Amino acid sequence: MTVIALGVDPGTRHLGWGIVSLDGNRLRHVAHGVIDADPALRLERRLTIIDEELGRVIARYQPTVGSVESLFFHRDAQAAAKLGHARGVVLLNLARMNVDVVEYAPAHVKRVVAGKGNATKDQVARMIRALLGLDETPRSDAADALALAVTHCRRVPLDRAIERNRGTAPAHPALALLLGARKSRRGRSRRRALPA
Repeated sequence: MTVIALGVDPGTRHLGWGIVSLDGNRLRHVAHGVIDADPALRLERRLTIIDEELGRVIARYQPTVGSVESLFFHRDAQAAAKLGHARGVVLLNLARMNVDVVEYAPAHVKRVVAGKGNATKDQVARMIRALLGLDETPRSDAADALALAVTHCRRVPLDRAIERNRGTAPAHPALALLLGARKSRRGRSRRRALPA
């Protein structure tokens, strides 16, 4: 089964998106870009632009999952509120198209892609270029979005192993611990945030 992951890095001025597919164990770059909204426009107009453009991306690439950065505390309350508005537009678009949503903490994404939770945006972008064999380094917003998609795709084999072994005694103790943690979270929403 092929997984098509849409990673989204929300923003009200620049919203990054990236599509990565996973076929078996093969990770492949499909497309990426940035939706730019003129900062001179009122917030509601920028959100409308993001809504329309992101809707086109989802309709074109038909992702099976949306990978979105989870909320984190921001020193600037106004900036945090604007980010929340952009995330709301993203989640609404994915819900309209019946796309499952997963959420990952920024530090978790950096660890998966760059090997350390405090990696810089430049380090993440360079790793994404290398991992996906891109000809050039994407803009930081698109690189962050691709990193979110890659993070989810790297979880898929583990999730599949857990599903296969659900209800049976796994051979490896680490898998047993993971299975126990997963069973304790049954009944929660399909949207989940992974800890940093």
